[in-house]
Parts: sequence; structure tokens; C-alpha cells
Amino acid sequence: MKQFFLSFLLLVCITASSQDTLTIHDIPAAERVIGLELSPAERDSLFDDVKFNRKEYDKMRKYKLDNSVPLSTWQTPVLPGMTFNKKQNPVNWNIPNNVSVPANRNELAFYSLLQLASLIRNKKISSETLTLFFIDRLRKYGDTLHCVITITENIALSQARQADKEIAAGMYRGPLHGIPYGLKDLFAVRGTHTTWGAAPFRDQVIDEDAFVYTKLKDAGAVLVAKFTLGALAMGDHWYGGMTRNPWNLNRGSSGSSAGSTAATIAGLVPFAIGTETYGSIISPSTTCGATGLRPTFGSTSRTGAMALSYSLDKVGPICRSAEDAAVVFNYLHGTDGKDQCAVNMPFNYTGKADWSKLTIAYAKNYFDRGDTMGNEMKVLDVYRKLGAKLVPVDFPDSGIYNFDMMGIIIGAECAAQFDAFTLSHMADQLTMQNKGDWPNQFRTSRFIPAVEYINAYRHRYLLMQQVNAVINKYDAFLCPTWGGNQLAITNLTGHPAICFPTGFNKRALPTSITLVGKLYDEANLLAIVKAFQEVTDFNSVHPALFR
Repeated sequence: MKQFFLSFLLLVCITASSQDTLTIHDIPAAERVIGLELSPAERDSLFDDVKFNRKEYDKMRKYKLDNSVPLSTWQTPVLPGMTFNKKQNPVNWNIPNNVSVPANRNELAFYSLLQLASLIRNKKISSETLTLFFIDRLRKYGDTLHCVITITENIALSQARQADKEIAAGMYRGPLHGIPYGLKDLFAVRGTHTTWGAAPFRDQVIDEDAFVYTKLKDAGAVLVAKFTLGALAMGDHWYGGMTRNPWNLNRGSSGSSAGSTAATIAGLVPFAIGTETYGSIISPSTTCGATGLRPTFGSTSRTGAMALSYSLDKVGPICRSAEDAAVVFNYLHGTDGKDQCAVNMPFNYTGKADWSKLTIAYAKNYFDRGDTMGNEMKVLDVYRKLGAKLVPVDFPDSGIYNFDMMGIIIGAECAAQFDAFTLSHMADQLTMQNKGDWPNQFRTSRFIPAVEYINAYRHRYLLMQQVNAVINKYDAFLCPTWGGNQLAITNLTGHPAICFPTGFNKRALPTSITLVGKLYDEANLLAIVKAFQEVTDFNSVHPALFR
């Protein structure tokens, strides 16, 4: 067993060398990298196998693996014995009837989805007119924020005109019908470039429509833009520069769903779609003041999306309110059967939080040690006034997250997805080449032993058991967004989370808090946040430059 382990792992330590140049003197260096000590006799015994395996790895590399080729093992957040309601109830949207087109058309930029739906359904504005309005804003402000990769004008006008025809004929599809939106540019849409935010892929055209795009198209939504993301879904630096924070253009938007978030908060689109592997919805939503929903892992099929980590990638809406996020998620979730991690689960949203039945825990261990952004206590006060039952509970962190489990798992999986990219030195073309950027991380992750990666997965299973044992006792768990290891833990366990604005700090930048929920319980989370937003105005304050 020891021989097999080292023979498999030695390759990782010496990828730059030809197998013909390997000598037995290379073995001790590999041992030091992986934390193993062998005797001279053991080294001699395994060396022929090491050379043989290296030759087989070289053979394997000759066969191309596209980014779209998945693993044959499928991650699920569901543990043995868990049961869920599988019945989908009708969702009734309260589309108001008394909405008017504002005298100042700029105010349309910050209308809620249901307000815009009212205008469209009641024919007070056409989808084409609304689409052209947002395209004009994208052209006016897109370069200011460095948030737009492609304005999909031809697609948008075709879809808007089709929506107007259907609505005129009485074929109204629902509250997204005729509503413009944008996609993070890692989703494939036929006839458009899908750049992944990275210079080597800036001319890439994928002849496929992503599941997410298809679902929104079926709902009647109108694609007006594809937005920036940090190169290969890291940060806010892409091949065109840094995506800016709408509240302070000297600062970045964070990422990697950088453009989707900045554009939504600046009113360049009513909503946008982002993805998260480890903070890529939550982080820019915090930085820019958005309401970002990271759903349960597997809630939405990722077919047609760039894969970064098959066991961690998630799709979610980035909006200005919880109710907007509920509308979008209602049409977004589900599976096409191609993404074997994705499932069809009901989304029984009512928008009502029954405080007589709900118990909300808050992370006492994070609050007590001041691991906050500054406005979290005020959030607790608001919920108390609403009548919520709040219980101080230690979030399951200390004692169960004792090593960088996320770093091992995400490192190995991301490096595998872009292995050919690394071996061919295409990674050298990425804009960012610092120590913490993908090129170096991909190379570093080649040194993660396979056994350690697998054992990290086994520890992940224990983590899922321990976290579910605590979270399942409550209807939701309030956590400081950057509290402890919460972000890594809940991404690993697959729990849904919603990040929402709570005010501003001394630098006039947004602050947030995160509400974590039970698996597939997005409806409850969104109703709880909606109640908060109905009695506060943090989510309806907009950056002055874009009003």
C-alpha cells in the first residue's frame, strides 16, 4: 500500500521531468513533500513502479479532457436517513396593479422585479422599450464599472419582441416575462463569446445553451448582457481590468461574480446570475450591497457552465431584494438530468415568515469574539422587534474544522479541471500572475497527494454530519458573513445561504450578514430576509453615481 501511494504521488512532485530522467535519488525529495519516510530498501523496491506509472500518466495526458467532462462520482449534500418534502405547491406572486412608469425614467433602473412585471403585464411599458432602456444604461455605465463583456443586443431585442407578441396575445408566462437580465460570462449561449473572464478564452464560442439560460428563456426573460468574472472564476480581475465597486470606483467589486453584482447594484440590469464555489456570490454581494442567494448544492443544473469544482460549484441569483431573488430562483432551480449532482426539489415560497413557528439561531461564538462587520447586533434587534425567537448557539466550527479542508478539495479539483491548461503553459497568459492567483495555485495543487484528497473527502462527510446535527435544530442560522470558517464550512456541506445588506461602515461601504438554512429550504430563508427588508431600507439605498 505504501509503495502504491508513493508511486502514484511521485508524479505530482516531478511533473516537469521526463520519466526517462527519473532516478532513485528523486524519491527522497518526493517523500519530504508528502510527509512520508522510506528506507533505502523500500525506495529501491518501488522505483520501477514509479517509472512505469509515470509512463502511464504521460499516455493519459495525450487524451483530451474538455472542461465539460465531469467526474464519475457525484457529490450530494444529503446524508443517509434524510427525508424531504417533494411536493411543489403553486407559488402565487403578488404583482401589484397600481405601478406607473415614473416621470423620471431613470427610476426604472431600481424598480423591483414585481414592479417591472406589473408594468409589462399591464402593457404600461413594452419589453422592447424596457430592454432598450437597460441596454442604454449598460452602454453608459458598463465601462465605468468594467463589468460588461458582451452586450447581447440582437438576442435581447429578438426575445423582447417575442415577449411583447406573446403578452399582446394573452400568453403571459409569469413575472420574468419580458424582464431583462445578465449572465456571468461562464455560461454558454449559442452565438456569443463565452470568455470565462480569461485572456486565453476571450474568443471562445461554445455551441451550446446553458441550462440556466434555457430556464430563464423559457420563463420569458430577456438576456441583455454577459458580465465579467475574475479570470477562471477567481476575484474581480479579468482580461479587461478590474471590475469596480459601484459605491467607490477606486475599489474592486470582489468576485468572482464581479460584473453580475456590480451591474445589478448600479441598476444596469434588474437582476443577474452568478456562481459560487467558495464565496463567489457571497463576497461580491457583501462588497457591493446586493442580496445574493447561494442555494443548496445541486439545486440547479450546471450544464453549459464552466466547471471549476464539480463538488462545490453552485448557481444562484444576485438581486437587490430577497423577494426578487425568490422570483428568479423559482424559475432557475431544477435539473436537466445531465448534471448528476443536480436534483428537482420543490420551492414552496410564500413570502411570509410565521414568527410563532420559527426559531432563528445566531452564531454566539462569532458574535462574542467580535468577528463581525459592525452592524450585526442591529440586525438581531430588528428581528426581535419583528417577534422572531432568537437563540444564541455556537456555530459548528471550532473542533470540527481543524485543517484547511476546503483548500485541499478545491485545490485538487480546480487544478484537475485546468490541468491541460497548466501543462501547456497557457496559464502564463492569464492577466494575474501573483502567488495567490490561479496559475500558481494550479501548479501548487499538483503536489496534493491523492490519498490526502480522498481523506479530506472522508473528513468532509464527518463535517456534513456534525453541521447538519446543529443546523437542523433551527429554522435558520444568522452568521457574520466573514465569521470564522462559516463560509468554507457551509460551501463544503452544501447548505443554502443568503447574504443581505445591513447598512454601511465608516468608509461608506456596504456591510452584510448571512443567513444559513437547512438543505433545500431556500423558501424559508428568503421569507425571513424579506421580513427584515420590509422594515429597513438598506437594500433600497442606491449608489449616487448611478441614480
